[in-house]
Amino acid sequence: MFFLHNLERRVTLHPSYFGRNMHELVTTKLVKDVEGTCAGDYYIIAIMDTFDVSEGRILPGSGLAEFTVGYRAVVWRPFKGEVVDAIAYSVNPHGMFAQAGPLRLFVSSHLMPDEIQYDANATPPQFTNNADMVIEPGTHVRVKIIGMRTEVGEMWAIGSINGDFLGCLQA
Repeated sequence: MFFLHNLERRVTLHPSYFGRNMHELVTTKLVKDVEGTCAGDYYIIAIMDTFDVSEGRILPGSGLAEFTVGYRAVVWRPFKGEVVDAIAYSVNPHGMFAQAGPLRLFVSSHLMPDEIQYDANATPPQFTNNADMVIEPGTHVRVKIIGMRTEVGEMWAIGSINGDFLGCLQA
């Protein structure tokens, strides 16, 4: 689910950048450092604007200036039970790995409908029901998140395609 969060971050600026456009440089550095990163249990998708840039404080010993910047950002926090569209990137006998934006998902073969079986003889290897559903690398799938795990800078999820309107998305 997407949210608009008010966040705060400290940004350092080298003395060679001191001048008239310091606030622009601080904002540019903030965008470069923060957009597209994982901040614990959510991903920072985009920075909307900065609303509070403090006066710079010179750090002793280095000469760098430290600014505290308040900003609004669009963040994405995946929840247990949320349904996401993803792209399969690896298929093996135990299940498939998929990517939903920055989130990596694993769907076990036990969390797929019973009629879908692994076919190792196909090129590339795939899950298929020998009719209209084929899941191979590059296939768009709809997955329900059933478990989450977070670490510093990364998130993983376990998903299921066993349910109504889940599984392979037809083009």
